[in-house]
Amino acid sequence: MCFCKCHAQEKQMSNAIRFLSADAIDKANSGHPGMPLGMADVATVLFSKFIKLNPAEPKWFDRDRFVLSAGHGSMLMYSLLYLLGYKDININDIKNFRQLGSKTAGHPEYGHLEGIDMTTGPLGQGITSAVGMALAERIIAAKYGSDVCNHYTYVIAGDGCLMEGISEEAISLAGHLKLNKLIVLWDNNNITIDGNVDLANSTNQIKRFEACGWNTISINGHNYCAIEKAIKKAQKSKKPTLIACKTTIGYGAPSKCGTSKCHGSPLGTEETSAMRKALGWNYAPFEIPTEILDAWKKAGKRSEIQYKEWKQAAKAKGKEFENVISGKLPKGWDKDLNKLKETAIKEQTKVATRKSSQMCLEAIVPNIPQIVGGSADLAASNLTLSKTSKTITSQDYNGNNIMYGIREHAMAAIMNGMSLHGGVIPFGGTFFVFSDYMRPSMRLAALMGTRVIYVLTHDSIGVGEDGPTHQPIEHLASYRCMPNILTFRPCDVVETAEAWQIAVESEKTPSILALTRQNLPLLRTSAKENLTAKGGYILAGDAKKRQATIIATGSEVSLAIEAREQLAKEGIEVVVVSMPCCELFDAQPEPYRAEVLGTAPRVAVEAGAKYGWERYVGCDGDIIGMDGFGASGPAGELFKYFGITVEEVVDSVKNSLK
Repeated sequence: MCFCKCHAQEKQMSNAIRFLSADAIDKANSGHPGMPLGMADVATVLFSKFIKLNPAEPKWFDRDRFVLSAGHGSMLMYSLLYLLGYKDININDIKNFRQLGSKTAGHPEYGHLEGIDMTTGPLGQGITSAVGMALAERIIAAKYGSDVCNHYTYVIAGDGCLMEGISEEAISLAGHLKLNKLIVLWDNNNITIDGNVDLANSTNQIKRFEACGWNTISINGHNYCAIEKAIKKAQKSKKPTLIACKTTIGYGAPSKCGTSKCHGSPLGTEETSAMRKALGWNYAPFEIPTEILDAWKKAGKRSEIQYKEWKQAAKAKGKEFENVISGKLPKGWDKDLNKLKETAIKEQTKVATRKSSQMCLEAIVPNIPQIVGGSADLAASNLTLSKTSKTITSQDYNGNNIMYGIREHAMAAIMNGMSLHGGVIPFGGTFFVFSDYMRPSMRLAALMGTRVIYVLTHDSIGVGEDGPTHQPIEHLASYRCMPNILTFRPCDVVETAEAWQIAVESEKTPSILALTRQNLPLLRTSAKENLTAKGGYILAGDAKKRQATIIATGSEVSLAIEAREQLAKEGIEVVVVSMPCCELFDAQPEPYRAEVLGTAPRVAVEAGAKYGWERYVGCDGDIIGMDGFGASGPAGELFKYFGITVEEVVDSVKNSLK
């Protein structure tokens, strides 16, 4: 540590973080004290001298973003927010760390406290989402000017974040795009839960980051002068920067520092008491001396003048900029989308729903300035490019399309970061089956309630010849199990357009569009009402005369319609229910759901796992779907081989009536 007299105050400010963290973790008898103690000096310099923020206006759009990628060290974050003077956290919140209903959860949770820019905990997610934040900053600055968007994205990441595979995708793309306003402070303490990092990893992280196009700086993470010089240097870099902060985990704890013993377990009152003596902290638990608290509050007010100047500049930009940064959609944004639906009905447009989605994008992208799309090297298959798409490069950020490369993991997390940053409504595409790579980030999107849209094509065995590795089977069922995510599987152009409308307007819910490779007929006869918004609805048949109900999604809705027509010839009246979104249907009032499903025997048909359809067909109903994985072969032959055919649906209905 730097012991210059001029840093005496910083030392005490750092110790305030250390002891608030240690005391809270001891009181909870749960938590991770090692990182807050080890990175307290780095955090003190960063927050007292560099980070642009305003606790009185915590959602200031041009504030610097801060991501605690090593989310297990959450008490570092909570201590900082309290010390800086954020209004929605007090000392009782610190004392209630990790308790049920507390704002100070085990890991930082977006929405619990104003100063938390994202939910972290799953390692690697934070640093990757931060790439999205840094990219969003560049996009907005390029479009509206650096006078209203000119800030840094700072990350504190640990060894675990850098070991997770997602970080490789993130740092390589950040380096490629030269996101020079991204600064990662690596808590280089060489300790994980199981012991020394050396036991499992020998990667030279400095060379790794340099190979990915980053600037790197190595410092003593307990030397205030070195920390300050490094951050100043990073701010001037033309590349993203990794600052390797060599620290001692659990700094100050006499018998546990430098070991895994303080990584994920409380220090205990005896060790914390010994740390008080070692660091000369002569105050009771949770007590911060007035002069130190005042110094921190002063640091929190450091950017007030910048905030006032920004407010004037932002006002001068006009209504569009105001709407963009607040997430509001332009008035009449969906006028072309509504025209598309009417034209499709008139012309009986028969296309794959992935093509329908591209047609929707042609109607959406020119009308929403916040829309930014991309694909994991599958734009030609996902059809995520529109005529007005412009690819973002390191030389020109004023675009609306991102070439993610083969980086599904990072793409999903980067989209989270862009959405959380604000000013961007992101969508990204890949094959539905490869959403497995994206699932951790998709889960976080659902948990945080971000507006992110996933364009997931090749949605069933209809993929055909690529075989079972590319044919999603269990994916629809698994995402329907995930809270707060909308899973759409539209049957034609109209339902696809309706799904896009809902996805774009869902400010606090991510959306999946599961789309076909194969062409589908136009089934809707009217687009006056967004029926997809109801989740499920009667597409065909007389509800009063029904003898059976067929429930279907996506490509199987047309099979259900054909089956209904055949059964009608035999005098059997069947109602076809299209169910493009189970989550929205489940949210409808019970009388509506009962009216749609009826009391007659029910058959569900979907080219995916049968799991979950029991809730709609009941114990006596039948489910036509998949019991195993797919196979390689032409799509038409696969549907016959696995018994997902009109004939099978007809037989199932007849059997249900016996």
